Amino acid sequence: MHSAPRSTLPTLAAVLGLVFACTLAAPLPAAADTDIPTKFSNRGSVGNTRHNLSQRQVSGGGPTGQTMDSYRNDYEEVCVYCHTPHGANRSVAAPLWNRTMKVNTYQTYDLLGSASITQPVTPPGINSLTCLSCHDGTTAVDSIINMPGSGRYNPAQETVENTAFLNAEWDNRRGPDATAHMTLTATGCLACHASGAGPLGANATDFTAFAIGTDLRNDHPVGIRFPAAAGVGTDFKDPPRKEARLAYFDTNGNGRADAGEVRLYNTGEGYEVECASCHDPHGVPSAGPGSVFNPTFLRVSNAGSGVCLSCHTK
Repeated sequence: MHSAPRSTLPTLAAVLGLVFACTLAAPLPAAADTDIPTKFSNRGSVGNTRHNLSQRQVSGGGPTGQTMDSYRNDYEEVCVYCHTPHGANRSVAAPLWNRTMKVNTYQTYDLLGSASITQPVTPPGINSLTCLSCHDGTTAVDSIINMPGSGRYNPAQETVENTAFLNAEWDNRRGPDATAHMTLTATGCLACHASGAGPLGANATDFTAFAIGTDLRNDHPVGIRFPAAAGVGTDFKDPPRKEARLAYFDTNGNGRADAGEVRLYNTGEGYEVECASCHDPHGVPSAGPGSVFNPTFLRVSNAGSGVCLSCHTK
């Protein structure tokens, strides 16, 4: 653990003040207005993708130096930001889930009153809520229940983000302790990671498209039931493989849902489209040399509208 007293660590306000003071002597570089190519290799494991929120330097690169330490706990592990082998979140039916899951209300696409919506829409299911636990911008990216090591477990974190716990129970070994725990909002991560974000945002990758928020009316419907009568003569393709809790387009015919295949989830209301229907949060297929990473963690390439045409017949 580093020995710097917490009271001496820079606050976000102090950092901002320093940056603005420096601009009096030197011109600012241009702020990011495009998605700067990732330094991650997107090969081999999730550790080589942007979903690696630690500062550990893996083969693909990632956050460098101490840039992010003031804004999130660096747990020095990849999987812990979502999963834990013990002491997982008991409020959600997600695999050994380690993140805080707030009880939020979402505005869904059906509220637009589109005549093209003919299927029932329910609140987002667990295979969307796990994604939204970061991407709806209401929870810090480092808000977890069970931190690495012993004695850093707080079951009260299951549905409520406890900033005091995040501050008191973790010290960043390789940089300053976090004085803020950022979310994907304009006053959080997007203060830097957005087009024209200002001096702190200079040359930072634009993450605006990934900040979904709780208003989902401009996003693909989630929690929407897939037509039961899909198939020839309809506007939807019928998934060739159907199991009790999963239906999927088995493109290689091996009888199992592979990471690179679009799927539908049944959590008790019939097969529905969720975030994970089209996106694989781990991102990198384990198919060895030649395996391809699709941007935005898509399960299949969207070249020629490949994702859309996995389900839709148009």
